[in-house]
Amino acid sequence: MKSFAWLLLLILVLGTGLQIFLPWWVITPLCLVLAFTWPVRGGRAFLAGFLGIGLGWLVLASWLNVRNEGLLAHRVAQLLPLGGHGWLLVLLTALVGGLVGGLAALAGAWGRVAVSPAKAEATA
Repeated sequence: MKSFAWLLLLILVLGTGLQIFLPWWVITPLCLVLAFTWPVRGGRAFLAGFLGIGLGWLVLASWLNVRNEGLLAHRVAQLLPLGGHGWLLVLLTALVGGLVGGLAALAGAWGRVAVSPAKAEATA
């Protein structure tokens, strides 16, 4: 449980911090490398990546939505089949980011098992 919490915290902090200076897709190699080096199983790695990136994107998208009084999110939500609900777009944004982070972390955990299966079983 301790490894999961540290991995989640690292993904949340580093993912949010790196996205300020780098493109959004930096979360993919970040989650992949952290899950590859951190001794957690696949399901917990996915959950850590999903929650870490999803929460980071949820907070950032909510902050931006509040800062511009929901105007941009409302307009974009009108283009998509969301009925103009800006907060639904914020939740969808967090879901997409969480899935990208979770799948990258899962790939990293599975990559660690593929490289050294005996070592991965000992740490699990």
